Formats: sequence, C-alpha cells, structure tokens
Amino acid sequence: MQTAAPQAVSSRIGFGIGMMLLGMVGMVGMDACAKWLSGDYPINQIVFFRMAFGLLPALVLVWAEGGWPSLRSGNLRMQGVRALAGMGAIFAFFTSLRYLGLAEATAIAFVAPLVVTALSVPLLGETVGWRRWTAVSVGFLGAMIILRPGSEAFQWAAVLPLAAGVCYALAMITTRVLARSDTNAAIVFWNALIIAIVAGVSLPFAWVTPSWGDMAVFALMGLLGGVSIYWITLAFRSAPAAVLAPFDYSALLWSTLLGWLIWRELPDAWVWAGAALLVGSGLYVLYRETRARSV
Repeated sequence: MQTAAPQAVSSRIGFGIGMMLLGMVGMVGMDACAKWLSGDYPINQIVFFRMAFGLLPALVLVWAEGGWPSLRSGNLRMQGVRALAGMGAIFAFFTSLRYLGLAEATAIAFVAPLVVTALSVPLLGETVGWRRWTAVSVGFLGAMIILRPGSEAFQWAAVLPLAAGVCYALAMITTRVLARSDTNAAIVFWNALIIAIVAGVSLPFAWVTPSWGDMAVFALMGLLGGVSIYWITLAFRSAPAAVLAPFDYSALLWSTLLGWLIWRELPDAWVWAGAALLVGSGLYVLYRETRARSV
C-alpha cells in the first residue's frame, strides 16, 4: 500500500514525458509541412490553414475542459495581445523556413525561454538574480554564434526565427497572465480563431489554389499543430515543468532528422555550437527558476 502513491506519481510523470515527446514530434512535423509548402504558397495562406485545421483538435480540448462554458475569458484584451504575439511568431517562423534549414531555424528559436526570463522583469515584476542573467547572456551569445552577424555566412532570414522567438516569449508571458483567469481551452481556442480570422481576411490579396495533394499537406500541418498543443497541455498537467523542459529541446533532434531525410540539410558546426549554448543556458535558467520557487 505504501508504494501505490509513488507508483501513481511515477506513472503520471512517465505519461507526461511521453506526451511532451509526442508534442515535439508533432510540432516539428507541422514545421516540416510549412517548409514544404512555403516555396509555392503565400505565408498568410499557410498560416490560415494551420490555424483553421488546428481548431479541430482545439475543440477536443474545449470538450475535455467542460464544453463551451470553458471558453469564457476574464481578460479579452490580453487574449488579443496573446493572439497578436502568436501571430507574429508563426508568420516570422514560417517565413524563415522558406530560406533556412529546419534545424537551423529551430535552434535559433530556442532563444524564446531566455527572452521570457528577461521580459518577466519589466512585464511581470519578477526578480531575476545574477546567475540567471549570466545564463541569459550566454544563451544570447549562442544565438549570435548561429547568426554570425557581420560575417559572409550571415543571412538576413536568420533574424526571422529570432524574431519568432521573441514573439513566442511574449505569447508565453501573456499566457502566464491569462492562466490566472482563463482555462487552457480558452487560451488555445481564441488564439487559433483570432489568428485564422486575421490571416483569412488577407487571403483575397495573396492566394494560390492548392492541388489536392498540397491540400492534404495543409490539413496535416494544421491537425499536427492542433493535436500537438493538446498533447503538450496533457504533459504539463501530468508532470512538473522542470521534468519536461529537457524533452522540449528534443525538437532539435527531430528537426535535424526530418531536415536531412526530406531536404538533405545538416546544420554546420557553428549551429551546433550555438545550439549547445542556447539549450544549456535555457536548462540552467529553468533550474534556477524552479529552485527559487521552491525556497
């Protein structure tokens, strides 16, 4: 009887890790679909179908959290701010995939957790000690190693996943605020719906009629994106963030694998070196934040 509770906890954590790994595979699969489509279709059209088809899995989350009443929001203005930040992130990242390798873009976007730490001071009033500031600085150094500004290897498009990381960080910060008043279902659903509407309004100005095969890729992209968010939500319900964070970075492995299998892309040594600094500093920041909250 004494081992039942620890076994139950271990089972939940194992389930959470599994959901996180599935979520990362799904997210990278979504990005690969977007990269596949980006050479032939306008970015606004790709974003529209990502969000439109992504609403279907979002409805499953709505049902799981109590149906339509779960969509009530206590902070509509912040919902709009989050959607705006999320829209900036997805437009910037999908555009970068037109010019960069999948793994390279993914690695640069790992700057997001560090930006969350930096912006939590002025926006949320949180306290960040010198150790975390040092880790944030090391992480940004890693981003600069990948970008290599001023060198012949620098590409302007490499700034796009960096911008996507900043926008994603803003979305995460607003999510922290919204979590005080809104359900996960409300946050996910309204974000997807608002972005789909905005992207949909622009479709008459930039539209390419897709083939049936490409339409299937559009649908797969949206469904993967939507169901991955559901899996990640289940993960965070089952295991602590500190346990799940290392598995978040598995996206770099999957993006490298898919990039090589589909486009024969492999990151160079500079990308791996910068990614190592980004991942290492991100994990250290999470460790310090977790330790600070437990004191």
